[in-house]
Amino acid sequence: MNGSNENGMVWTWLALLVSAVAVTGSLWLSLGMGLIACPLCFYQRTFAMSVFGVLTVGLLGGERRGRFLCLLALPLAVGGLGVAGWHVSLEVRGKLECPGGIFALGTAPQQSLAAFVFMTILLLLGAVASSGESMDGREAGRTGLAVVTAFVLGGLFAVGCITSAKPVKLPTELLEGAPTICRPPAK
Repeated sequence: MNGSNENGMVWTWLALLVSAVAVTGSLWLSLGMGLIACPLCFYQRTFAMSVFGVLTVGLLGGERRGRFLCLLALPLAVGGLGVAGWHVSLEVRGKLECPGGIFALGTAPQQSLAAFVFMTILLLLGAVASSGESMDGREAGRTGLAVVTAFVLGGLFAVGCITSAKPVKLPTELLEGAPTICRPPAK
């Protein structure tokens, strides 16, 4: 295995670790802390699980081209990043009030956004890690096109999720007290 390919694998394994932490954290918010996931939270959880699934199956299946696995997972991470970014923007603009995250380090959507930022960066680094001396111009061009396509697809996935997420009518008890679900701000 050459050095650049090994670098691609390092980024792949790190992205797998971050996605595992994101999935575990997401499940802990619901199962451990008793919070209720809103539609945007569910989309983010699905994207994190998808990144974890693609990387896990690829690595267990013996794929040793980190660049390839990172490219496959990149649109999913970008989709999650887009939904998480939108979710946090709703909080910042005062449209949503969301529950606190694990260890009260920001809100649940803010923690998700941080996880997707790290995942996306790691996958992007893995996708281009072997673009040094081991790639000819044509292969580097294909990789560049694949990265751009991953971002476009991920953006389209995010837009589809955001536009299809409709507000849920919440029972009165969920509108009082500290939020256990993302909701309109208490008045």
